[in-house]
Amino acid sequence: MSQISSQLGRWIKVQAYKHDGSLHRQWSPAFLVEETDEYWALASRASLVTEADGRKWMTKEKAIFLLYKKKWMNVIAMFKEGRGICYYVNIASPTLFADGYLKYIDYDLDVKLYPDGIERVLDENEYERHTQTYGYPEELSKVVERSKIKVEEMISKGELPFQDEEINRLFDEFVKMNQPIRRKWKGKKRNAEDI
Repeated sequence: MSQISSQLGRWIKVQAYKHDGSLHRQWSPAFLVEETDEYWALASRASLVTEADGRKWMTKEKAIFLLYKKKWMNVIAMFKEGRGICYYVNIASPTLFADGYLKYIDYDLDVKLYPDGIERVLDENEYERHTQTYGYPEELSKVVERSKIKVEEMISKGELPFQDEEINRLFDEFVKMNQPIRRKWKGKKRNAEDI
């Protein structure tokens, strides 16, 4: 299991791949707030996303990205101004730390939990299409389906990561760890050589 605790408080990029090993999407660096045996928690105020075709776009909200080491999922918890937290779950391979990046394989199927508690399964057609395109083995399809069901159970039970208080705690840690450094000049006048 890859530990990157020595990089806690560092900016790290995330890369998503497709089943055939091709790069699908990459995020600009996000701040590593916490690492446990279960996940890496990254935070950002906004992120530049680069698609495989070179298209780039910016996220518009602050977010916590939980990348699981053992579970077939990862979660982006997005702070929607005035509405609350929206959870976007990628059904994906467990995340690995390799070559300075956090990496996972995206298996297309997504679950979205809106701030008002509405839950939707997304991209089912894309998942079915890619099952054929990439030739997902039957066992892999079973793992993906089981993971989707597990996510739905976690949502209904209000388990981590679907806990607003915990997501807020992680973002507060990010803010604390990124306070500007201020020097105290103890009554001494600042001269040009002090700067």
